[in-house]
Amino acid sequence: MRYPKFEKLNPARLPSPCFVVDEVALEVNLRTLQDLAEASGARILAALKAFALWHVAPLVSRYLNGTCASGLYEARLAHEYYAGEVHVLSAAYSASDLTEILSIANYVVFNSCSQWRRFQPLALEAANKRPNLRFGLRINPEHSEVDIALYDPCAPGSRLGTPLSQLDEDDIEHISGLHFHSLCEQGFPALQRTLEVVEKKFGHLLPHMQWINFGGGHQVTRSDYQREDLANCIRNFSQRYNVQIYLEPGEAIALGTGVLISEVLDLGWNQVSQAILDTSATCHMPDVLEMPYRPEIIGAQLPGALNHTYRLGGSTCLAGDVIGDYSFPEPLHIGQRLIFQDMAHYTMVKANTFNGIRLPAIALWNSDTDELKIIREFDYEDFKGRLS
Repeated sequence: MRYPKFEKLNPARLPSPCFVVDEVALEVNLRTLQDLAEASGARILAALKAFALWHVAPLVSRYLNGTCASGLYEARLAHEYYAGEVHVLSAAYSASDLTEILSIANYVVFNSCSQWRRFQPLALEAANKRPNLRFGLRINPEHSEVDIALYDPCAPGSRLGTPLSQLDEDDIEHISGLHFHSLCEQGFPALQRTLEVVEKKFGHLLPHMQWINFGGGHQVTRSDYQREDLANCIRNFSQRYNVQIYLEPGEAIALGTGVLISEVLDLGWNQVSQAILDTSATCHMPDVLEMPYRPEIIGAQLPGALNHTYRLGGSTCLAGDVIGDYSFPEPLHIGQRLIFQDMAHYTMVKANTFNGIRLPAIALWNSDTDELKIIREFDYEDFKGRLS
């Protein structure tokens, strides 16, 4: 997948390393999601776990219906900076976190019946004070669509969601909605197959619900996504059970909207040509190691495709801090800037300071006007502040 607008970006104008988000591309994605909401009747939430750049919260809030958070701090961020509904879902809550969440969230989803039983008195007390507060239960359809177990919420033995065998229907009197999440970077057919299993296993509960959350992992802003089929499916499901449908995309909001600027610090050779960068796979783009995957670089190709091939690695002490092998038309030189593509989602939210590596700066760019604004730079105090 290529994002040609970023080929116009001059990386010399930026500090390195630096995440750069194109606000034009971001708005295109948001409009696509808003169009889907209007066509389907679904309410669409921004999943902060994937993209939490709160500087653009006013833009996100202009198009979407709210946010979904994975715990207290994301919920606070949503409450403070974003408009619309705040939905919260966590694998487990502590009493102190949940008490604060219940004071700011609109929808609180419990991962298990045991958590709901434990906290039901606290939740109902909060609902007496805030009548619009709603509660949901995450279900696990035990239907896998994700090949990589690390990212599969429905993998055998998963702790995420309640399987039918563990659902105590006597305990869900005050539950008004169900939530399931089974996808990761997938198209409509995977959701369609999942829904068939959800209806087969949990269909008897659906007439008693007011809302259903289809979770995230839907790459609905991808150019080849079957958005019309998805809209029809949502409308039919909603009418069949008289429920409000929610979607909570994360990656789809930021897909194709950002890059990571990196600088070559050193060049060497050990069986292959090596280039050491000021970015790190383990610190700045951990999904490269966890997924794993090979991010694209503007102007580079697969190893051997062009004349000069290098193994790109980070400057940490981790032996496996290797981004991948890439070929370039000309030899790399120290100080050269490289642009890694599609680096807005699951990067800023996962970035860390292992080895004291500097966190990338964050910048906003307008690909139409070429206006560039550095909105945050990080220094030693940010590293020190995480420790004691």
